[in-house]
Amino acid sequence: MKILNLYAGIGGNRKLWGDEHEITAVENVPEIAKIYQDFFPKDKVIIADAHQYLLEHYKEFDFIWSSPPCPSHSRTNTFLHAQGLIRYPDMTLWQEIIFLKQWFKGKWVVENVISYYEPFIRPQNLSRHYFWANFHIESKQNDYKATFNITNSRGSTRHSTRDYVDKLEEYHKISLNNIKHSNKRLLLRNCVKPELGKHILDCAFKNKQEVLKL
Repeated sequence: MKILNLYAGIGGNRKLWGDEHEITAVENVPEIAKIYQDFFPKDKVIIADAHQYLLEHYKEFDFIWSSPPCPSHSRTNTFLHAQGLIRYPDMTLWQEIIFLKQWFKGKWVVENVISYYEPFIRPQNLSRHYFWANFHIESKQNDYKATFNITNSRGSTRHSTRDYVDKLEEYHKISLNNIKHSNKRLLLRNCVKPELGKHILDCAFKNKQEVLKL
C-alpha cells in the first residue's frame, strides 16, 4: 500500500505502521526531516511544502494522513487573544479536508487539535484530537486519554524541561537521547501517540469499510 504522511514531524503517528508499506513523508523543516529519516530509513522523505505536495501528488497514494499546523486553531487562542495576540485561523486545515473529501478516491484522515471555535465540518473526536476521515474511527477513549497529564514525584504537574521531555518520551515510547535539537519538548508534543496512529490506520482498512460522507 502506498501511504502519504503529510506534515510528518518525527513520525509519531507512523511509528507502528511497520515496514510493509511504501511510505512517503513530507516535512518542510530539514532538521526535523532528518530525524524522521533516521527513525524510518526505508521511508521516502521529501523536504517540501506538504500543502502543495498534496495538491500535486494525491492521486499517487492509497492512504493519506495529514496533520496541518494546529497553533492557530488551538483553544489556547482564547487566552492568547485576550493577551493581545490577534490572528486568523489558518485555512490550510479546511482546504485540505474539502479537497480530499471531494477528489481523493482512497482512504484519508486529517488530524488537528480540538479547536476554540465550532468546526465547520463535523470531526470525529478521539483523545485530544479532532479527526476528519472518510471512514469510521472506533472509539478508544480508555486507551488514549483525553488529556496528557504528567506529574513529578510530588504529584505536581510542575516539572523541569528535562523531566517533561523524559515523561513525553516514555508516553510516546520515542527516544530522542541521540538527537540534537533545541526544542525536543515541542517535537514530542507535536507527535500523535503511536498506538493511536496504528489504530486509525487499522480502522481505515478494517473489513473494507464503506466510505463515510462528511
